[in-house]
Amino acid sequence: VSVARTVLSTVGNIFLTSMLAYALSRKEYVLRKQYTFILILSMYVSAGLIPYYFLIRSLGLINSFWVYVIPGLVNAFNFIVIRTYIGTIPDSLVESARIDGAGDFRIFLRIVFPLITPVLATVALFVAVGNWNAWFDTMIFASGRQELSTLQYELMKFLASSQNQARSAADVGAMGMAKDYAASIVTPASIRAAITVVAAAPILVIYPFLQRYFVIGLTVGGVKE
Repeated sequence: VSVARTVLSTVGNIFLTSMLAYALSRKEYVLRKQYTFILILSMYVSAGLIPYYFLIRSLGLINSFWVYVIPGLVNAFNFIVIRTYIGTIPDSLVESARIDGAGDFRIFLRIVFPLITPVLATVALFVAVGNWNAWFDTMIFASGRQELSTLQYELMKFLASSQNQARSAADVGAMGMAKDYAASIVTPASIRAAITVVAAAPILVIYPFLQRYFVIGLTVGGVKE
């Protein structure tokens, strides 16, 4: 479940957010400032957890796998980052493609999307890490179905139970009834260290494949003016 939500959320967020960023970056779109303002406003104003829960419930996403994917398909912060990067692409490229008869969707897929690969790799890493480490949405929206539980949520529950176990063992040891038992209990600190290694391993494996895009600018030499 953790791998599926991470992959689907990352791919969906990258594709839809970049499409929105391209549309609202075009100067000929008259409503781009209004929609951009609405998106930025959503970063600062939030209705809170209770209205958000009612919204998710009204959409029929409670105890559904898609509660992990659909709410995060478009992210305002990622939109701003991608739109800013699209603004660095020379207009000559888009104008040349338009003269050749290409439509907006084809221009986006064939020209803009390949040129913004570095920023997409960066945003993809943000989205993937956020979804891989998420557990709160599982507890709120999908705790009713065990088969929808994620790795981080299970690790969080295990850590909580180990802390309770350590407290119980410490109480028993303090009473002088089972000091050896208390000493044999794995400490919460060691469990946290093990959880950190387990949870970070997949991201550490993916990161080297994305790192090279952070320093490569694909637009260099694209247009001679």
